[in-house]
Amino acid sequence: MYSTKVRTHGGHLTTITAGEHTWYADSSADEGGTNKGATPEELLLGALGACAAITAKMYAARKGWPLEDVAISLAMERKPTEESQFAHEIVEKIELIGDLTDDQRTRIHEIMRRCPVRRAVTNPMTFLEEILVAE
Repeated sequence: MYSTKVRTHGGHLTTITAGEHTWYADSSADEGGTNKGATPEELLLGALGACAAITAKMYAARKGWPLEDVAISLAMERKPTEESQFAHEIVEKIELIGDLTDDQRTRIHEIMRRCPVRRAVTNPMTFLEEILVAE
């Protein structure tokens, strides 16, 4: 099980804590924030890209393949659809750096598409929510 805590500090600036790690989310000044952190959407894209890159590196290492680094650029746009009100489209530009064969690149890409974060956002998910009263 994964666990993360989130807390605002009077405005949009939000502290995110997971284990020993802390980072920040915010919105831009024109949206009422202070722009002192990435937006939640940018953090989501970062989580998707990081998970894919780490998955690729772990897989290549297990296979002994010469994958030196992974660079991924991600962009997300909300688009209207006929089936529902809207859908999000994520465009990924993936660079696998290293002296890899075409078959190795293809296989690494297949494995990247199975990373845990991507599976979480592309498969059904449920939320169990409990509203607490502050003391």
